[in-house]
Formats: sequence, structure tokens, C-alpha cells
Amino acid sequence: MMKKKSISASKASLVLFLCHMISALDVPLDSKLLEELSQPPTITQQSPKDYIVDPRENIVIQCEAKGKPPPSFSWTRNGTHFDIDKDPQVIMKPNSGTLVINIMNGGKAEAYEGVYQCTARNERGAAISNNIVIRPSRSPLWTKERLEPNQVREGDSLVLHCRPPVGLPPPIIFWMDNAFQKLPQNERVSQGLNGDLYFSNVQPEDTREDYICYARFNHTQTIQQKQPISVKVFSMDSLNDTIAANLSDTDIYGEKPVTERQPVLLTPTGSTSTKVELRGNVLLLECIAAGLPTPVIRWIKEGGELPANRTSFENFKKTLKIIDISEADSGNYKCIARNTLGSAHHVISVTVKAAPYWITAPRNLVLSPGEDGTLICRANGNPKPSISWLANGVPIAIAPEDPSRKVDGDTIIFSHVQERSSAVYQCNASNEYGYLLANAFINVLAEPPRILTPANKLYQVIADSPALLDCAYFGSPKPEIEWFKGVKGSILRGNEYVFHDNGTLEIPVAQKDSSGTYTCVARNELGKIQNEVQLEVKDPTMIIKQPEYKVIQRYGQVSFECIIKHDSTLLPVIIWLKDSDELPDDERFLVGKDNLIIMNVTDKDDGTYTCIVNTTLDSVSASAVLTVVAAPPTPAIIYARPNPPFDLELTGQLERSVELSWIPGDENNSPITNFVIEFEDGLHEPGVWHYQTEVPGTQTTVQLKLSPYVNYSFRVIAVNEIGRSQPSEPSEQYLTKSASPDENPANVQGIGSEPDNLVITWESLKGFQSNGPGLQYKVSWRQKDVDDEWTSVIVANVSKYIVSGTPTFVPYQIKVQALNDLGYAPEPSEVIGHSGEDLPMVAPGNVQVHVINSTLAKVHWDPVPLKTVRGHLQGYKVYYWKVQSLSRRSRRHVEKKILTFRGNKTFGMLPGLEPYSSYKLNVRVVNGKGEGPASPDKVFKTPEGVPSSPSFLKITNPTLDSLTLEWGSPTHPNGVLTSYILKFQPINNTHELGPLVEIRIPANESSLILKNLNYSTRYKFYFNAQTSVGSGNQITEEAVTIMDEAGILRPAVGAGKAMASRQVDIATQGWFIGLMCAVALLILILLIVCFIRRNKGGKYPVKEKEDAHADPEIQPMKEDDGTFGEYSDAEDHKPLKKGSRTPSDRTVKKEDSDDSLVDYGEGVNGQFNEDGSFIGQYSGKKEKEPAEGNESSEAPSPVNAMNSFV
Repeated sequence: MMKKKSISASKASLVLFLCHMISALDVPLDSKLLEELSQPPTITQQSPKDYIVDPRENIVIQCEAKGKPPPSFSWTRNGTHFDIDKDPQVIMKPNSGTLVINIMNGGKAEAYEGVYQCTARNERGAAISNNIVIRPSRSPLWTKERLEPNQVREGDSLVLHCRPPVGLPPPIIFWMDNAFQKLPQNERVSQGLNGDLYFSNVQPEDTREDYICYARFNHTQTIQQKQPISVKVFSMDSLNDTIAANLSDTDIYGEKPVTERQPVLLTPTGSTSTKVELRGNVLLLECIAAGLPTPVIRWIKEGGELPANRTSFENFKKTLKIIDISEADSGNYKCIARNTLGSAHHVISVTVKAAPYWITAPRNLVLSPGEDGTLICRANGNPKPSISWLANGVPIAIAPEDPSRKVDGDTIIFSHVQERSSAVYQCNASNEYGYLLANAFINVLAEPPRILTPANKLYQVIADSPALLDCAYFGSPKPEIEWFKGVKGSILRGNEYVFHDNGTLEIPVAQKDSSGTYTCVARNELGKIQNEVQLEVKDPTMIIKQPEYKVIQRYGQVSFECIIKHDSTLLPVIIWLKDSDELPDDERFLVGKDNLIIMNVTDKDDGTYTCIVNTTLDSVSASAVLTVVAAPPTPAIIYARPNPPFDLELTGQLERSVELSWIPGDENNSPITNFVIEFEDGLHEPGVWHYQTEVPGTQTTVQLKLSPYVNYSFRVIAVNEIGRSQPSEPSEQYLTKSASPDENPANVQGIGSEPDNLVITWESLKGFQSNGPGLQYKVSWRQKDVDDEWTSVIVANVSKYIVSGTPTFVPYQIKVQALNDLGYAPEPSEVIGHSGEDLPMVAPGNVQVHVINSTLAKVHWDPVPLKTVRGHLQGYKVYYWKVQSLSRRSRRHVEKKILTFRGNKTFGMLPGLEPYSSYKLNVRVVNGKGEGPASPDKVFKTPEGVPSSPSFLKITNPTLDSLTLEWGSPTHPNGVLTSYILKFQPINNTHELGPLVEIRIPANESSLILKNLNYSTRYKFYFNAQTSVGSGNQITEEAVTIMDEAGILRPAVGAGKAMASRQVDIATQGWFIGLMCAVALLILILLIVCFIRRNKGGKYPVKEKEDAHADPEIQPMKEDDGTFGEYSDAEDHKPLKKGSRTPSDRTVKKEDSDDSLVDYGEGVNGQFNEDGSFIGQYSGKKEKEPAEGNESSEAPSPVNAMNSFV
């Protein structure tokens, strides 16, 4: 029983090995072994499935196979036996199945069209080829047709059809002219996938008579030519000229030469189409559009993106190309043609089908008698392919019975095979788009072990490098391989060696004591054989004195040293290079045993010189730079980083320590302060250097502490005040012995990921912490506070273990202990973890809400029992949302807000509430898994608050003494509005504010007309709303009353209070200033004229009128012509009579005249001088009452007169 189990366990390895050894596609076996082993046939070469041949040449149908004994060949044609001997035109090549059909000596290729299949057979089975379909290529001539010239209007679209003859394979289409020059193509003119030539819009330059379509048939190397096609493009001007000459002078087509048109798709037609393509093929989709201007094509995939790495565009983006398509590329592809006038689009629905393709192809199987095995044939496709089996080319259903064989769908299972079970099986996977055929043999062999590696083969390696000792073997059943050192040594085991499946023994770090004789033994149940090989481990070659950087004066002499140390049995060869090339062929370069001398140095000798030391086993090199200068360097001390230490040596090797010594490099004029020692673990982290320790600069030896199971290399870095040296060359390697681990994993945790599990995690030990091979972990756990035994499991070198079937959220004691092949680490410490959490079971109770003010509330709740939390209590979440506003009674979309209160809190504040609103809330407890059920919804209401500012304030319809105010209610009333407050005050021309007037307005009003305001006065308004709680924010506006129609300001009565007035708005306008200047100039001229006439002397008509009337009042100007009366010179300077209009105190009362200037003032008595008297005298109305006092008869001043109007 144990023997049979051993055979079965090695079966997979044996199959894999022999498949590699026997398969035609793998490394061939030893030729001597091939002559002795039987092998079923294997097809090694065959013609393609679809084989198109040149009908002018002989047809060669390939079929090559190998096997032992060599196979014989036969053929079928169209499913029946093809008797080659009866056809003199057909021969089969010797020792081959390849057919040669002689066409060149009278045969016709069409007579040999058909489906061919080759069979290769020997005593171990029969292999068959694919069905090879033979078809001769065809290149038929173009059918003759009469081609009408194409006459087309400029700007219209045009399609020139090629319609090539149907050939095999299809021809390649291209367009040329009579001179065999390719016709230029661009975004406007291009060739479609069907070979037609498309014009999006024609231009006059497209006129020509030699558009020629060519079809090239590659198999026959022939080109067929279509008859030339003529195209003539008529411009609108030429059409108009022609029509006008033949008909009349009427402009038929209008003045616009070419009509622009929006895009229309030429191909494909319609709005949608479909396309089916096979997996792995190239998907080509095409859209060509007509239009003017020429449309631009853009491609998109609906509901997805075009694959970035497999997509390209051809034919000026009219063709979308996706290579290596798969089922994921199925979908709708939209092309969009667009120009400045519009767009057109077409959707192509692409379905990707698939011919069969391999998932697992059957592989050759080599077994020993009595073993088991399987042949697996798995394929996929769209639609799903069907699988059928053949045995030696015959359907397995009618093949000879084999009791060791059982067919199970895509698998053949072999049990207890015998030598007669050897056969070749064929798997056929097929669907409507193609098929796959694979041959796989089962070869049952019984062979004793054989070792193919030559006896006493010598292997030489350098110390501290890997050694690979070969033991190529063969046998059936697969032999077991064992290695021994020496002729009578013990079997090799342990971590110092690696045993490969192919028999090779690897010594990862070969040492000097690894040298010697190694014996490989191969055995199976049929026999045993052994072979000896020799291993020699050599000392590495080292450069102990490297060439150094040199600065040399021109025409001087320089020497580079290269002193080496090497194994005495190896012959070193030293080569010098300059700038990675050979040394110049110049007698000035002298190569010595351990140096290079350059005499009479010149500038061209500048460069890098490299010393390379080669042996048959290793190679080392070192370089130095030579700098040639014109003058000797200034004699100054050069401070630099130290040179690296060298000649590192390990002594006193113990299990946990070693002594390292070295020789310091040159200090470069700065004393070495300390040495840094680093180590590399070649076993676990090759190439990574770690800090070990550092010692003072006066010390060149150090005792180093070591860890077990580490392949140490050391290097030393010297440090001075300038910096660190380059690292030294690594020391020899030292592999410490294995030991049990010294420490356990850190950061052990237990956290459940599901309600019924416990996930135990830890930080794995690093490679050098393992202390030996076979690092594992002992994971132990038990439920806390329960009298249970520890449950333990040993896992591989991983960092996680999942315990299933645990209660929900209970504490566990956990510990993780490291172990390896040599034992356990010290007892680990315990940690407490918890199994997985589940959602909380109950909702918080006794939820209460205390409304603090209109925007803030406080919510209280009772905590849930901790055992119902079923996890780590993280806190409570309060969900609250506004149900409706109490002022508007309108519902809106509910937007829930969430506040989280960490820990075991039982209350929280809800800020940012809206006043005078109805709210709901609920409370939920939260643990690491999520939220528990919600408490019943709690309803609460917020009190009224102050409203927001009115939504707007508009001031319209300004008049001389009124303004109209309109406003909108507040966006957020936050309660019931009680009223609006309007405050306003005037602003004078110095921006000073006048008295403030306040008006309270009912809440249901939305406008107000403010009357009795001052003319041309700016007012500032302050407006806000009120609830019972208080006033809200105010908004402000400014507005100005207008002037009267005449543009002259009159005195006006204010609205109960004196308001500050300002006239800056109109008085600062340019047109107004110009108008006032013109008026002033006219008044000045008038006054000057009056002044001159008055000073002439004589009597004026005014004087006569005064004498003629008893009334002492001055008479008005004439009503008919408006001229002034005349005064005599004699009475010019007489005082006015008692009845004069102007009193002596130079004031005018309002009741004295309806037309007084006081009406245009600002509500105060006007003060008048002589100019005012003058105006009063000729105002055109009589005084109602006489005024007492005299007035000066001084002539009016023109300046004063102008000032009185300004």
C-alpha cells in the first residue's frame, strides 16, 4: 500500500518530466536513449487549415511526424482514402508524409481541390493532422461595362464604384491615374473598405478622365485594371453662363456659387447597422459622410470607452480599427459626422463571436504500468464549442475497448494502465466558426533508471558562489534521486543544499571544504544506478592594489598599479583598457606584470584606465582616471574622503560571533575618525546591506555578534571629517548554523471580520530572525473568562489565521509562537482580542428634546445595554430632518441630517435649526459593524425667530415730491410677520444725513407711495420686517426725486419737516452747465444793452407813464411787445416813491406776490439787492399792498443779475 502511494505521489512529477523530455517541442533526449525508447507518433509539421495554392506551381501538402518506431503515413481526401499510388501526378516524400502534386507537368490545380487529412501510425498509435482545405487562387478578369461620364455640380457628393471581380483570396484595391500615380486622398476624398472612391464634396480640381480602379491578386502576382472613369465638375458660374446663353439672361441659380450642406452619411446607410466579428481578429468600422464644408468624423462607444492600447484610426478617422478584439468589445459604436451646419450619426451594433480557443490543451502522458493519469481537453468559444474524442484517429465510441479508459466529457481518466494502453488520442473542439484539433499520446513504459550525466564530470566554482552538480536521469516509474558526498558518505540533507526536480544538486554558497567527490544515486522499482562527479572550489580573484586617480603634467610619466591575488590553480590574464577600448598601439604604453606605465604623456592620454583580471572562472576589474594638465598642480594639501579599507578577513568563527579585521585605506590628509561595519544576508536578502556596528578610527579589528541561519558578508566604510569612503569589497561569506527562534512575532491582534469569526494577525519575522529553515507559527486561542483549554494550530510562514464559528463579539486570549525545524521560540505573551461584531440589537430609549431657542435644541436619550451593542461602542447617531415650515405650511423634499456623538454620550446639541418649523428625529447606536435600529421618530417644533431681510426693495416712479416703494416678503419669515419698518432720511450735497423719519407698515402691504418729498433730493431708505420676536436684517436703497419740467428750481414746502436738499445730480452734468452758461450770457448782453440805453439821457416812455398815473407803483412792461418803458435822465437818480414794491429791509413776503421767487427757494425768506428790485419791478404783476420805505435808484449790476438766476 505504501509503495503504491509513493508511485501515485510521484506521478505528476514523472509526467511533467517525461513530457518535457519526449515532446517534439522540448529539449531532445540523449540520442542513444532515443534509439531504445518506444514513442507514439507526434505530428511535428503540417500545412495550414485553409491552404490557398498558386495554380501555376506544384502543390506541396506538408505532413511530418516523429515516433519510435518511425511512423508510416496515409491520406484521406474528402473523407475517403486517397490512393497515392494510383495517381501518377502525386508522390510522397521518402521518410515523410508530405505530398507533392505535380501541376507543372500537365496537372490541373482545380482537379485537386478538396479536404485532405494525414495519418501517422506506428505500433504505439496513430496521430492525425488538421483537415487541410486545398483551394487554388483565382484572379478573374474585369467584366466589360460601359461607363458613362460623371457630370456633377460643384459641392455635391460623388461615389465612384470599383466593383472588382471576386477572387481567391480577395484582391487589394487601389486607385491610380493613367500615369500609374496614386490619386491623392484626404478628408474630402478617400477610398472605402469596399474599394469605392468617395467624394464628400467635389471641387473643380476633381475634373479628370482617368480615375482607374486596380485590383492586385497577390497569390498570382497579377493586377487587373478597370476601365477609366471620367468626372467633370461644373461650377455654378459655368452653369449659369451655359443656361443664360441657351435660354435667357435670367439668373437661374442665384448669385451664391456653392450651397453649403449639413452632413449626410454615404456609407453605411440608415441610422443603425450590425456587424459580427470573431475574437482575436481586427475590427474595422467605417463611416464616410457627404457635406460642405467637409464633415469631420468622430467615434465613440456607447456606455463605455474605446480600448486605449488597441484602438487606432485610419482613412482620416473615417475608419475605426480595434486589434485583437474580445467579447468585451461587443457593443454599440457610434460615428458622428459634423460640420458647421449640423451633424449626422450612425450606430453600428458589434457582436464578437469566437472560434474555439484552448483553455487547457491535452498534453502527452507518460506512465508506468499500474499508474493512473488523465487527459484534459478544455476549450472555449462563442457559441460554446462541443468536445469530441478520437482514439488513433477513430471516434472513441467505435474505437477498440480499453478497460483502463473512461471518458468523462472533456476528460479521459486512465486507471491501472498497461503497456497495451499506449495510444494517440485526438480532441476536437468545434463550433460554427471553426475547430481545434490536438493530438496527445499516452505512452506506458517500464524502464529501469538511467543517468545521462557523464561519469566523473569535473565542476569548478569560485568560493562563496553557487555550485550546480548535474544528475540528468530517466526511468519509468520516475526514479528517486539521492546525493552523497564521497564514495561512502552519508546522504546529503539540510538547508545547506537545494535538490532540484531534474536531479541537480545546488550548493548555494560553496566553501573550500565543499570540494570533493559527490555521488548521485537513481532508483526505482526496476533497478538502481549511480554516478560520481567532482567539485573543486577555488579562491576568488581579487585586486588588492587598485589603480588610483592621477593628475600628471604634460610630457610626464605616469604609472597605474594593479596587484592581484588569485587561486594558485587558476591562470589569470590581465588586460588594460582605455575608455572601455583597447590601449592605443603606441610604444609609450608599457604593460608590466602588475602595472601600466605611460611615458611622455600627451593631452590625448586623458581618460579612464581599467585593469581587468580574467580567469576561467571569474573576472574582476578596477578603474582610475588620468587627468593631463599643462602645469604642475599648485603644491597645496588636498583633503578628501578616505580610500576604502581592503583585505577584509574573518577569523575565530563561532556559532554566534566572528572576528573581522581589515587594512585601512589612505586617509587623504584627514584622519579617519571611525569605521562603519555593514552586513549582507545572502540567504534571505541578497544585495541589501544593513548597519552592524561602528568602531573608532584607530581600531581595525572587531568582534561581531551573529544570528543563526544567516549567510553573512561584511564590508567596512571609513569616515573622516570630509565624508565617508566608498564601501570596501565584501568579505568572504560565513553561513551560521541554524537554531530555534529567539523571538516571537510582534503586533499580535485579534479582530473579527464577520460576526462568527476571529481574525488573528501578526507581523512575520524577517528572514534573519527565523534562525533556521522551516519557519512556522503556533497560533493559540481560548475564550476569556471561560474555563476552556487552549486551541492551537501550526501555520506556514504567513501573517494571518482565521478562526471560524465563534460567538459574536466575545473576548479571546491569543498568543502566537514562532518555531522552525530546530524548535520553538520562548513562550509568547498573551493579548486580548474580540471575535467579529454584529449590528446592534436595540434602539436607544426615552428620547427627549429640549428646544433651547429658535435654531438650537438639545436631545437626550437613555443608553442601550452594552450586551445588546454586540461590538465596540463607537457612539450614537442622531438623524433629524425638517418636516415643514409652520409659517408656510408647505412640505418640501426631506433632507436628513446626521450628527455623530462619540463614546457613551447620552445627549447632544442640534445646531442650525430653522425657526418656526416642525422637525423629526431618531437616535441609533453605532458599533464597528454599523448602525442599530432607529428609535421611534420624535417630533419637536422650533419657536419663532426674527425674519430674514425682505427679498427685495425697489423704488420706482420718481416725481417732484414723491417716490413709490415696492418690496418682497422675507425669504425666511421665521414666524408670523407683524409689520414692516421703513426709515428714510435726505442726503445733502456734502453727503451729510438729514433727520430720520420712521414709518410702520402693515405686514400685508407690499408697496407704498411716499409723498410731500423735496424736489431733486437724494434719500436713503432702510427697510426691514418684524415678527413678535423682533426685527430682522434691513436692506437699504437710495433714490432721488426729479426736477420740474422747466428745469428751474422753485421754493417748495417739505413734508412736515425741513429736509436737506442737494442739486448735485443735474448740476454736474455737462449739458446743464453749457445751458446755464448760455442763459447767463444772454442775460448779461441784455443788461448791458439796458445799461447803455439808460445812460443816453432824455425822456423814456416809462417816465411819461409814471407821470400820467396817480398810482405811484411802477408800471409793467408793455403787453404787446414786451419792451421796457423809458426814463428821463433828469429823474434817474431820484429816490423811489412811497409806493415802491421793494421795502427798505430788502425782503419780499410770500403774500405780496403769487409769482415770487420764494416759491422756488428752500422754505426761507429770500434776500434781494438792487438786482432783486429790478426783477421785482418788471415781474409783470401789481402789488396787492403798498410797501413802506425807500429803495436806492442805483442801476442794476449785470453780475448780480446773473447770480440771482444761478
